[in-house]
Formats: sequence, structure tokens, C-alpha cells
Amino acid sequence: MKIIVADHYEDLCKLSAVIIKECVQAKKDAVLGLATGSTPVGLYKQLISDYQAGEIDFSKVITFNLDEYAGLSPSHPQSYNKFMHEHLFQHINVQPDHIHIPQGDNPQLEAECKVYEELIRQAGGIDVQILGIGSNGHIGFNEPGSDFEERTRIVRLSESTIQANARFFGGDPVLVPRLAVSMGIKTIMEFSKHIVLLANGEEKADAIQKMAEGPVTPEIPASILQQHNHVTVIADPKAAQKLKNLSYLSNK
Repeated sequence: MKIIVADHYEDLCKLSAVIIKECVQAKKDAVLGLATGSTPVGLYKQLISDYQAGEIDFSKVITFNLDEYAGLSPSHPQSYNKFMHEHLFQHINVQPDHIHIPQGDNPQLEAECKVYEELIRQAGGIDVQILGIGSNGHIGFNEPGSDFEERTRIVRLSESTIQANARFFGGDPVLVPRLAVSMGIKTIMEFSKHIVLLANGEEKADAIQKMAEGPVTPEIPASILQQHNHVTVIADPKAAQKLKNLSYLSNK
């Protein structure tokens, strides 16, 4: 695991964008795993800027998103489908049929999970997988206690995640869906060739320290990343402040 402490959030976004840009420049039909939430927004802004500057071409890129709320249509203002189009897809030249996001309003959600998993397999896996991390150590919507052997599946959100995401629903946790479709931990670990985990803010400091330095335990789902052979963590100083072992820190 390589840990980079960025100087600030904008630096974090630029560093992560470079990883994606270099991947796509080397492999035009790269498969990217994408995340939602506030942390990657700056990354997507940087990628849009790079695209507009002619530095990256998404025309052959294939994307898979980590998760989607159950019960929300793709056009719902708080769906992750809507989020991705507003923050990235509508600003770049990615082909619509190359975009994959779980269909949260599919009445056959279990079948949706199996199809999604197979699509990733058929694509040959994910070249670069972007992850955020929850304050409780979740990755995707794999909450504490998640089985490390689980694949794409229906998950029940923890109360802490519901409270954290209420800000996107007008501050009312009652409006936050209780279920979601998420890539499972086994899916992420097996299919991702390079995992890039982004974290900013002091509310992520405990999770980052436990993820990198604590025991590998389902209670901190992100801790399983210690067992992946190619992980880059990019954190701002506040998110990295509780790390104790500085031997793996990179100077970029």
C-alpha cells in the first residue's frame, strides 16, 4: 500500500487525475471504476479540465460505478446516475453505452446484481478503481460487518451512513433510501487491478488509520485493502493525521 499525503484537497484531486490520465493514455479502452460522494467531485472537475485541454480521450473508455441507491430512478435528483452525469459524463466524450451504473429501480434487484457482476467480468476487470471511505470504514456501500467474500449485492445501509448522506436529501435522514446495490468487497478486490482510495477531512482520520494500520477485520471493511497488491491512498493532511507508521508514506 502506497500512501500519499497531498498538500490540500486540490492537490489530492490533481494527483488522482494524473493516475487516471496516465492509465487512459496507455490504454485507450481502459475500464474505470468510479465512486460518488463529495470527495471525488474535485477529481471529476480535474478530469473535465484535462479533457477540455485535449489531454485525455474518453471515447473508448468503459466505466462501472460502485453503487446506486435502491428504489431511485436514474433521473432522480439524488440518484448516483444523475450525480455521475452532472459531475462528469455530460462534460466528456464517454460513449453512453460504455457507462455502467446499477439500476436501482429494477424490480428484479437480485438479477440486476448478477448481471452487473458479469458485465465487469466480461470487460476484463477494472484497470483503476476509485474509492472513497466512510467515517465508519466502509467502501462502496459495504458497511461494517460485510463479508469479505460478498460480490455485487443488495445491502442495507448503516445508520451512520444514512445520517452522513442526509445532507444530500435536504438534511432529512428519513428521505435517505435504506437499501442500495453495491459492488461487494470480493468484486472490488478481485476485479480491480489498481485501487486508488481518496480521503479528505479530519472526519476520515480514524478510518484511514484503521484501514492502513489496524487489523484486517470486517468491522473496518476498508482494512481488506491491506491484502491487495496495488493500492494507492491519497489523503489530505487532516485525513492522514492519525497515521502512526510513516515508513510507507510517499513523497509523490
